[in-house]
Amino acid sequence: MNKKQSKQIIRIALLLGTVISLFFVPWLLVKAWILPLPNTMQEQLDQAVDHGFEGVVVYVDQAGHTPQYLASGWHNREKQIPARPDALFKIASISKLYDAVAVTKLVSDGRLSLDKTLAGYLPSLVGRIENADKITLKLMIQHRSGIPNFTDAPNFWSNPTKSYEESLVLILDQPAHFPPGEDYEYCNTNYMLINKIMDDELGYSNFKFIQDEILSPLKLQNTFSSLSEVELKDVMSGYHVGYEFDLKEDEHGMLATAEDVGIFLRALNNGTLFAPGEQEIYSSIYEYEHGGWVPGYQSFAEYNKDLDAVVVAFYNTTDAKLYNWNLSEIINSRLFKIIEREQD
Repeated sequence: MNKKQSKQIIRIALLLGTVISLFFVPWLLVKAWILPLPNTMQEQLDQAVDHGFEGVVVYVDQAGHTPQYLASGWHNREKQIPARPDALFKIASISKLYDAVAVTKLVSDGRLSLDKTLAGYLPSLVGRIENADKITLKLMIQHRSGIPNFTDAPNFWSNPTKSYEESLVLILDQPAHFPPGEDYEYCNTNYMLINKIMDDELGYSNFKFIQDEILSPLKLQNTFSSLSEVELKDVMSGYHVGYEFDLKEDEHGMLATAEDVGIFLRALNNGTLFAPGEQEIYSSIYEYEHGGWVPGYQSFAEYNKDLDAVVVAFYNTTDAKLYNWNLSEIINSRLFKIIEREQD
């Protein structure tokens, strides 16, 4: 067999592999990916609703341009209330960006140390969480602790825990998933413990610290710690495929408007959020964009350096197999392509 024939066989094998793989990918994802790019962002959001999302909210902040506030679909399907660009939304794990900034500021002030261990901060967990004497604050922030993830407990999302103590019980005395620092595994337990550490150091809720040190300087008045602080009518409804009820009333932590998240993300990426020396600390421990997921709500806070553009996208429909998450990522990439095309 000559070199040319070998290349032809490789091409055929790759083509067959691609064709076969398509049988295992929902055609909706393929369709969303190959459709011609719409002329406007609003058309792309309308297309997302056609793909099955009940509602979508998007905020766009590109340097040198007026911010865009976009929405499509339903704010509340049952009451036929159209989607609102100013709706409050459960931002889920996007909140980790705020936590990481808060830790950065406390480290800069000398109130926390990235090298101090979990055993040092929470000595009661020694013997209950494996490697507590080796897991540092930095490893927890970076999801490199090896601690089991409490939200992976069987049937967790059908009956979520409501307190730190209830959540902690789900992972106590469980074996570590890997030695500290030797691997990476996204883990909500890390940030639950980080929040406890901050509360203990501050002597009050770390969200008040976030308000004082992050939200107030940025004049963000539409970011909240829980449902108890807001009018429920202002919260976008959330839906999960196969579950008929609105998930709006389920408590899942921080809520914000897309604009508030976008302003925060811009300040995070351009450094105006930080005092001197803080950005170097932050850059050494965490990332500059994030996604979030809880039943009924998936959110994305993304920044494109080349375009100098922030895009915050909220989708109020989730599913168990995360097809909608993948679909959202396709739509997000197309939004950035529209921005790029308009820039050219």
